[in-house]
This record gives sequence, structure tokens and C-alpha cells, in this order.
Amino acid sequence: MQALVYTDTQTLIFREEKNPKLVNGESIIKVSASGICGSDMHAYHGRDERRIPPLILGHEISGIIDKGKEKGKKVVLNPLITCGSCSYCKNGREHLCSKRIILGMNRPIERQGGFAEYVSIPDKNIYELPKNLETKEAPIAEPCAVALHAVELSEQEFLNPIENNKVLIIGSGAIGLLCGLILSKIKNCKDIVIIDPNNKRLKESLKYLDAEGLKPDSKNILNNHFNIVFDTVGLETTRQQAIRSIKPGGVIIHIGLSQPSGVFDFRKTTLQEITFIGTYCYTNKDFEKTLGILDKKKIGSLDWIEYRKLEEGSLAFKEIHNGSCTAPKIILLI
Repeated sequence: MQALVYTDTQTLIFREEKNPKLVNGESIIKVSASGICGSDMHAYHGRDERRIPPLILGHEISGIIDKGKEKGKKVVLNPLITCGSCSYCKNGREHLCSKRIILGMNRPIERQGGFAEYVSIPDKNIYELPKNLETKEAPIAEPCAVALHAVELSEQEFLNPIENNKVLIIGSGAIGLLCGLILSKIKNCKDIVIIDPNNKRLKESLKYLDAEGLKPDSKNILNNHFNIVFDTVGLETTRQQAIRSIKPGGVIIHIGLSQPSGVFDFRKTTLQEITFIGTYCYTNKDFEKTLGILDKKKIGSLDWIEYRKLEEGSLAFKEIHNGSCTAPKIILLI
């Protein structure tokens, strides 16, 4: 099969790879589309110890079952594979399973990803493509589930409805935009500010999101002003911006994984009872709920997605890396 292979830092090669083998309890999917995630970019930059080259990246995937149960069915994949038997898995928190792994990772267990013609995945992770969702759009289900999980975590922290809160979203990539769309169109939150240094991407996001868009250094981003801050980037500088911007008693939802450590104002966090929540992935229920949201078009048009051919994937990564990419999300078509 043809695949886009991560071979070294900032190096992706389109080449021939071995087809996955069918194993019991799994199916082989002929991939139709696969989205580029921020975590794929972390690997591309050589900053992800879970993704070591050579490796086929990509975990936001749609396609058709080629071998296994229900051959020929159009599907979208939940790439988060868990053990199913631990206390977390048995209590609906499978995303916290200590044995969890995602497609496109090779630590601690190798699972080749979806930037390829074929990918293997357990049958329990396969969902039928919703009737009103196009196959090429369907990879957005995975990041949308991440955003839904994050928004609903923040919602649990407030006695008053989330729609009455002032919200700051740091980052207008796919996760930031999706958080904003869920807040605005599903949770009825109208006081949203979204910031990004990439002015092209910020302007593109604002075509679809009812929010105020600002650069990170804008004087209009007030200190001690927001009830909720979503940091979808995860840099030391964005965490510092989050803690400056949050009101006493507010909630910071930390989704980004760009930088693992750095200076942070724990004094303000303590004195003003700031709640800091890290969030990773989503539950199976979140993923199923997301498919319903997308099927019913609850977050509106997905025209902000840009599509490229798989063989052009290396250029897409470079454009995301250098900030010349306008689209909040690029999906590779196979």
C-alpha cells in the first residue's frame, strides 16, 4: 500500500509500505480520509516520545471496511483503543485507561496510523458513517469529540449555565474552533473571545464562529476578566496568558500538549481558587454524541476544512509548521 511515513524530524516520505494483516476481532479499513492533528505536528517536530520514526501517523479517519465484519460499510473510526476491563473502562472513563493507545503511535504498543491506504483497528472502535455526514468530512469527529469533552468538563464546574460566562479560547486551530462552535451553537454562549497569532487562520475561523477575534498581544484581552479559559495550545506562554486572564473562581481547561512544563502563577491559582483541569481525548459516549451532533449539523458548515491528496501531505505539514496555512484543519484524501 501507499503511505505517508514519518521518517525523521520534519520529514515525511510518501512510499510503499506493507499492508496490515487481518487479526481476530479487528477489521481492515480502506482509508478514504485522514485529518492532520496537533499531536501529529508534535511528532513531526520530534517532540512526542510516543511517536518514534519510522511511523505512519494519523488517527482522525474515515473509510470503508475492506476485510472483516460488515465488509463494504462506510465507517468513521474512534482511534482510542483501551483494555475494556479496568475500573476506568468499566465506569465509562475509558479515556483514562492505563493501557490506552491511539492509532499512529508506537509507544508503548505499535499501532500504525491512517495516513495510508489501509489501517487495522478493533471492531469495537468502528462506527457506521452518519447519514448526513460526508466521508471526507468524517475525520473531524475525533477532534470534535475532544472539544465536546473539554466543554462539558468546564460546564460541570459552574452552578450557573455556561451560556452566562465570559470565555477566552487560546488558539483558533481545529480544537479551538470546535470548542467555540460547541459553546456558541450548542451551549448558547455568546460572550466568546478567540485569539491566535496566525492572523490568516483566525480570520478563517471567524467566518464560522460568532466571537471576537484578537491577536494574543491585544490590549483588549483584559486580566482577571474571563470565567473560563480554554488553552488549546499548551505552551508556557499560553498557560501564562490563561492564568492572567482568568477571574477569581474561574476555570482553566488545558487541552494543548505543545510544551510539558514551564513557569506558571500557582500563587494566583491558590489565592483566587482557580480550577485548572487537564483534559485528554474523550469517552465512548462523547464520541457517539459527537456523531449525532455532526449528523444533525448542529455546529454548522464544515467548509473551514481544507482537503489535500495524501501524496501532498508533506507540504501540508510544512505549511502548518511555518504558519502559512489558513485552514483550521487539513484532511488528507486517500
